[in-house]
Amino acid sequence: MRVYYDRDADVNLIKGKRVAIIGYGSQGHAHANNLKDSGVKDIGVGLRPNSGGVAKAEAAGLKVMDPAECAKSADVVMVLTPDEGQGDLYREKLGPNMKKGAALAFAHGLNVHFNLIDPRPDIDVFMIAPKGPGHTVRSEYQRGGGVPCLVAVAQNPSGNAMEVALSYASAIGGGRAGIIETTFKEECETDLFGEQTVLCGGLVELMKAGYETLVEAGYAPEMAYFECVHEVKLIVDLVYEGGIANMNYSVSNTAEYGEYMSGPRIVNDATKAEMKRVLADIQSGKFARDWMLENRVNQTSFKAMRRRLAEHPIEQVGEKLRAMMPWIAKNALVDRSRN
Repeated sequence: MRVYYDRDADVNLIKGKRVAIIGYGSQGHAHANNLKDSGVKDIGVGLRPNSGGVAKAEAAGLKVMDPAECAKSADVVMVLTPDEGQGDLYREKLGPNMKKGAALAFAHGLNVHFNLIDPRPDIDVFMIAPKGPGHTVRSEYQRGGGVPCLVAVAQNPSGNAMEVALSYASAIGGGRAGIIETTFKEECETDLFGEQTVLCGGLVELMKAGYETLVEAGYAPEMAYFECVHEVKLIVDLVYEGGIANMNYSVSNTAEYGEYMSGPRIVNDATKAEMKRVLADIQSGKFARDWMLENRVNQTSFKAMRRRLAEHPIEQVGEKLRAMMPWIAKNALVDRSRN
């Protein structure tokens, strides 16, 4: 595994280019503002006229244009819109308007790896994928640090796609922490797997199942929430800080013994076998196909599942308990008024 740092990148490369940031959500606002603060003077933000991001980008002092117009003059076009719309966006707005020799960039490999986008052969294609949400990419940069980034190159007709990619990554703060070389395939498949089986899918279902088990056994919902949801952060922070051994060093011997005895009863060989089936669905492209088909029917099932989760008692109890802890809102990572 090769890792690059600021010393390996020439940040002046990106400073001399016209950069289009397509989208102004979590990652979009972070990339645009970090680039600006690093000295990139010519930044355009590509948004639909009715997008809620227009006012936010303009309030940050950024120039907003239609994505097609934004792409016409750009040397680097970074696509930071939701995965499900990137194919149509490229075909209708970006691809026909990008100038020869420009670079098309992404923060996730899904559309390129699964051939949902077929980039023109005359343009560079690279990926800069921060390993953290946009709000953290921005806040760490402002603190003088950075979030590690992944870098990959899929097309390199110019011969210097990697150099431009490293310059871009350095300008958003990645070079302060480390820029790890990978491929679109590796980033995409591991990212989807981690999200589905551990970080989002696995963890959410584990928390819900634990909460429901305690409530169904007659325990107070508030106690169930504290033990199965609220305290997850305490444990994850310890792992984040120093690994699993660091967490076990910090918790009680009783908790550690319970981990060894009961953990394998919950996540067992059957769980791992199902994880392998999930990975197979990702590798074969089945998950990507299913997700794109879901979007063709206006995300009907997706929106229904989102609504059911929002109505789960765990959310109502959590809202009530979080109101008792004002420091949570005070230190919130997400500020919907700005990004």
